[in-house]
Amino acid sequence: MNSIQLLKMIAVVGAATLGATQLTNAQNTTDPSSSDKRFVRAALAGENAEVDLGKLAVQKGSSDDVKDFGRKMVDDHTKLSEEMRVVADTEGIRAPAGMNAKEKALVTKLQSLSGENFDKAYIASMVKDHRGDLAAFRHEASAGNDTAIKEEASQGTKVIEQHLQLAQEMARNHKVPVEQSGQ
Repeated sequence: MNSIQLLKMIAVVGAATLGATQLTNAQNTTDPSSSDKRFVRAALAGENAEVDLGKLAVQKGSSDDVKDFGRKMVDDHTKLSEEMRVVADTEGIRAPAGMNAKEKALVTKLQSLSGENFDKAYIASMVKDHRGDLAAFRHEASAGNDTAIKEEASQGTKVIEQHLQLAQEMARNHKVPVEQSGQ
């Protein structure tokens, strides 16, 4: 066997090994821990809140960028929720029907506002919420026990990073003061 044939054989074996490794990693190799289950339930409650808040922004927003952002929240968080619900169902995790009390209080507060006051409060809440969500998703993606949940958290991280950047840009454009904490 000459060296070119040997290199081709090594490449084929390496590709086959890589493919088998990826297939194994795609399978769920562990059961969800109590922390994984808490993350899924919190993420789903948060998705419910983001969708409701996005709908509210479309209805009550006074500026086009707030309304557009609200539409994006409805679309993206509906998709994230659907994907997370599949994982929850597969892993036997009961999904919450709504949102938590803190998120309900935010919806109530924003419902009472209008015009520029609504826009500023909504923008500030989106920056704060997405910072917290990003930290939670990053933590689960790196430290979670269940591979399917970790993968979903990793995918969600990408979307939430984009949302945070957009929310921070809106905050700058609307001169909304937000804490400058690390992402």
